[in-house]
Order: sequence, then C-alpha cells, then structure tokens
Amino acid sequence: MRGFRPSPFAAIAGLGYSEMARTDIGTPRDLAIDAVVAAAQDCELDLADIDGLMLASSPSAPLNTVPLRLREDLGLTELNLLGNLQVEGASVVASIQHASLHIRYGMASIVACVFADVPLRPGKEKGSASYNRVMPLSGLDHWEDGYGMYGAAGPYAMAAQRYVQHYNLADHALGHYAIACRRWAQLTPRAMLRDAIEMSDFIESKFVAKPFRVLDCAYPVNGAIAVIITSCERAKELRTMPVYLHAFAQGHTGGGNLAGREPELQSGGLSARNLWRASGIGPERIEMVQAYDAFSYVGVIALEEYGLCEPGAATHFIAEGHTSPGGSLPMNTGGGHLSGFYLQGMTPVSEAVIQARGQGGDAQSSRNNLILVTGTGGRLDYHAAMLASPHEVL
Repeated sequence: MRGFRPSPFAAIAGLGYSEMARTDIGTPRDLAIDAVVAAAQDCELDLADIDGLMLASSPSAPLNTVPLRLREDLGLTELNLLGNLQVEGASVVASIQHASLHIRYGMASIVACVFADVPLRPGKEKGSASYNRVMPLSGLDHWEDGYGMYGAAGPYAMAAQRYVQHYNLADHALGHYAIACRRWAQLTPRAMLRDAIEMSDFIESKFVAKPFRVLDCAYPVNGAIAVIITSCERAKELRTMPVYLHAFAQGHTGGGNLAGREPELQSGGLSARNLWRASGIGPERIEMVQAYDAFSYVGVIALEEYGLCEPGAATHFIAEGHTSPGGSLPMNTGGGHLSGFYLQGMTPVSEAVIQARGQGGDAQSSRNNLILVTGTGGRLDYHAAMLASPHEVL
C-alpha cells in the first residue's frame, strides 16, 4: 500500500481576518494589511520575521488592487519571495503551494499569503454587478458579448444544466447542496446567512439562470483573509497549533468542449489524479472537504472529480446527509461560499485551518484528520488542491 511522503511540505501557523461586511469598510489594500497583521498576531509572530509575501485578488478586479507595494505598507523590507499569482479561483491554493515549495527547499522561511476583495461598493451593492465581466467560452473574440453572456452565472448555469440533464436529475437536485451548506452556517457565527432553509424555500427562491436559483449562488462580502506558512519545525515553536500541508496539485486541461470533451461532467480530473499521485493515497482516506463553490454545482461536481462519489451520484450522496453536520464526509463546514461568505479560495482554506485546529465551536467535526481543500477558476478551467491535517505523520 502506498503511503505519504516522508514529511509535510510546510505548515500553516497563523490565520487572520480583516473586518468582513457588505458595506464600505476600506480598500482591498487596507483590508489585506489588516488580515496579514491579524495572521501574524494569531501565532505571535513579528511582522519583521516574514520574508515572503504572496498576494491574490479577484480576477474581476484590476491587477493592482492588492499591489506588490503592500510589502512597504507592512514594513517588510527584506523579502526572499514576493508575487501576485493569478489562477482565478485557484489562485489561493496555488499561492500556498508556491510558498510551501519555497519553504521546503530553503528559499524562504516565513511567508504570508493573503486574499482581499471589495466587490460591494457604492453603485455595486449587488455582487452580480461587480462580477459582470465576460467569461470566454467559445475562444472567438467578442462572441459572448454579442449574446449578452456577462458574468459567471450564465456560463456556469449552462454547465450545470448539462450535468442535470445528463444524469437525469430533478431540476431541484442542486438544492440539497445549498441546504447542507446552510445547516453548517447555522452553527457558525462568522457565516453571513444563518436562517434555516428547506427544499420548499429553495424551490421558491428566484431563478438567476436556470437551473440556478438565488440560493445556488455565492454570497459576496468585502474583506480579506491571510495565512502564515512556515516550516513544520518553526510552526511547532509558535503559539498556535500547526496545520500540516501534506500534498498539492494543479490541473489545467484547456480545450473547452472541443473534440468531444465535456468539462461540464468532469473537469478537475487532472488535478485529482495529480493530487493522489503526489500524496501516495486515494480519496478513501479523506475525512473532510473544504471546496471552492461559487455555485452549488461546483461543490457537487468536486465530490465526483476527486473520487469521493461516483459520477452523477453526488446530489444523492448529499441528500442522504453525508456532507451535513453529523455526516460521514463533512463538507464546507463554515457554510462555504453560498452561506458563509465569498472570499473565493480563501474561504475553504480558512475553514480547513479552523477545523484542523479544533476551533469550529458548534460546527466542529471530529472527522478532521485529513482535509481536502480545492480551488476552481474560470468556468471549470483552472484547478488546484491540497491536503491539510492536524497531524504531521498520518
């Protein structure tokens, strides 16, 4: 039987949040500063000890939204690693991978990774207004513009509709996922949406783009989250409990729907195969999932892509309660992007840290020994994943 690599790449030692709200609370740069400072304070680390800084921001925002000059705002004068990695929704996990590799091979010692976004601004109080960019699907310049294909909801809805029809699912089948996320959010004070919902509430919610209803869609907030990555040895010396990072993978297949490919049914298979090969284990070892889920369908298909469910079986698996509190595979235990908050790939990363540390409060699960964390970008174009654990040796 294959086993884990001899030791983890690195460990998450600090986790920090800025204020989060749907009102004007500052610029992404302001909030990123607050989050990095909070992450350093979390593990009682001096900012001066940080020698690496990895930045991530929404692909819908200008590239200088979280600028490289953030290092000066934080007083970081001697950095061995600095960058702004853009892989859309996979950027956060990819940034943590990048930082961990530098640490493992001695090119950096303590790296802060931060994501910040302010999608809700005066005149753009609805998240849809901030994410209303064209998402290219065809590869033909301006084709999507001509058909009014703006934002992510329409392109993702097309993928979800193909998935629902291919597996002959009821048109409300995705609602089981939204309900499971809300069950977790009810137990999580940080979650933005905590009112109970049942299937009748889901069915009565307005359509955004069929099959998506409002409750299928992420809940954007203004805010920032940062993590501090360091070596396993250094992490043990700091105040907080280390969260060990055992394996990483990316997988970007491209090609859209050309040559008979159907990414709507299986798009993250390369990332999954790379992750299981890198870790030396298989999906049967996973006890918890923290998945990128800008829409319910994205969380559903992640279970199938990473081999946790058979193709087409995920909505049934979820309906049976397996991903809900008390289930066999707790998933998005903070409510995910749908009911927790949408800070893109940092939402699942932060919840993985909380659960691995045992700090989940009423939402804490005992099934936290090995956690799969995923990131997904574009329309199923970019994928990244990592395995996190409270244990150095598994």
